[in-house]
Amino acid sequence: MKADTHPDYHTIKVQMTDGTVFETRSTWGKEGDTLALEIDPTSHPAWTGGNRVVNEGGQVARFNKRFGGLSLKKK
Repeated sequence: MKADTHPDYHTIKVQMTDGTVFETRSTWGKEGDTLALEIDPTSHPAWTGGNRVVNEGGQVARFNKRFGGLSLKKK
């Protein structure tokens, strides 16, 4: 097996948007670095159940809305 094929796996600190900090192991940064998150499960609508965009119809409805005036009928 080749030597030095795996990245350095070390302990870092992760700072959430609310200021809480926890330690984890990662290949990001250097030993002891702090990763400050801009989006995390405590603030992002995908996890908190905030505003959601509801899709009206599917692909067929979108196609008909866009090209509904076109017809293959002979006049």
